[in-house]
Amino acid sequence: MSGDTDLIKLYSARILALAADIPHLGRLDGPDATVKKRSPLCGSTVTVDVKVKDNRIADFGQDVKACALGQASASVVGGVIIGVTRAQVEAARDQLKAMLKQDGPAPDAPFEGLEVLRPAREYKNRHASILLALEATAEAMEQAEQADCA
Repeated sequence: MSGDTDLIKLYSARILALAADIPHLGRLDGPDATVKKRSPLCGSTVTVDVKVKDNRIADFGQDVKACALGQASASVVGGVIIGVTRAQVEAARDQLKAMLKQDGPAPDAPFEGLEVLRPAREYKNRHASILLALEATAEAMEQAEQADCA
């Protein structure tokens, strides 16, 4: 029975509220880059569109088909993503991975809201879904920068 209680705690009111209100939901017209990431374990997918100006995200869209944890992660990311650099996104991705896998600290600002997902560290089968939004965004920014240099 304690497993059920732990699962109920995992899907806290805050996580469910984030999952229900994902910023920048939808696709962009004419993005600089688009990346779709899928978690093979659970089938969650996140597709990210970015427009980059001066090495910062100028516009952002996302299509999120994920569990509540993946949706909550995408919600936090979407809420702070405008104006960030690729280095910030990559740092947040790496810090989130360390928080989940090694009980590291929460990601730095502006991504500190991902701390809400700390209880998911015990659920390794959800880690990939939680990381999708940041992984797709980092890859999309890299593609946009490469296209700009070409």
